[in-house]
Amino acid sequence: MFSLEGMTALVTGASGGIGSAIAKSLAQQGARLALSGSNGQKLRVFREQLMEEVGGDHVEITCDLSSPESVEELVPATIDTLGKIDILVNNAGITRDNLAMRMKDEEWDQVMQVNLEAAFRLMRAAARPMMKAKFGRMISITSVVGSTGNPGQMNYAAAKAGIVGMSKSLGQELASRGITVNCVAPGFIRTAMTDVLPDAQKDALNAKIPMGRMGEGEDIGAAVAYLASREAGYMTGQTLHVNGGMAMLG
Repeated sequence: MFSLEGMTALVTGASGGIGSAIAKSLAQQGARLALSGSNGQKLRVFREQLMEEVGGDHVEITCDLSSPESVEELVPATIDTLGKIDILVNNAGITRDNLAMRMKDEEWDQVMQVNLEAAFRLMRAAARPMMKAKFGRMISITSVVGSTGNPGQMNYAAAKAGIVGMSKSLGQELASRGITVNCVAPGFIRTAMTDVLPDAQKDALNAKIPMGRMGEGEDIGAAVAYLASREAGYMTGQTLHVNGGMAMLG
């Protein structure tokens, strides 16, 4: 069940904590991957590690998501190297946190460009080849704060909420062509960034989560693998909230 054998996937932010877990999950189900990110060296190391641990023949494609020109080349480059694109995972994102009254224009613009505009450009580019194939899976990683908001993250929350609306609209446009468009919204996920937090801060975060712990990257990877599968063909315009019960959203 949920086999991705014979399918290809483009994953942005693939060498990061959540991105690498998503990539591993897709590769374990048999997908061949185009791993994208801004740091070519990190991508190369991760690709070699992935092929050693999971197997498969994967490629890396460096891309600066803050550059529209670079973003526009990413889907064509994926098709050139893998022959097709079945699955698009918009995972990459940045934060530029600040209180609204202090937020600089560039802090707003950078987050919108990388987190929202790049996702739009990639979805638009992937739509045509997927329509031709009459099959496709587009999955974007949003965040619990896109639904709940968060002080100091007006830009980030707006971008993540924007992806949800964008996915619902595109999902309606492409449903008749066998293409689904969905989101996965993580809560607090244990990564290298959260590992360095003081124990008291971790305890305070865990106290907000009914399950009493942060999630793992594999929890997000499993949700993405399901949405990428053929079995998820009747799921579109939806957001899977993976947050341990921290926010029980409909």
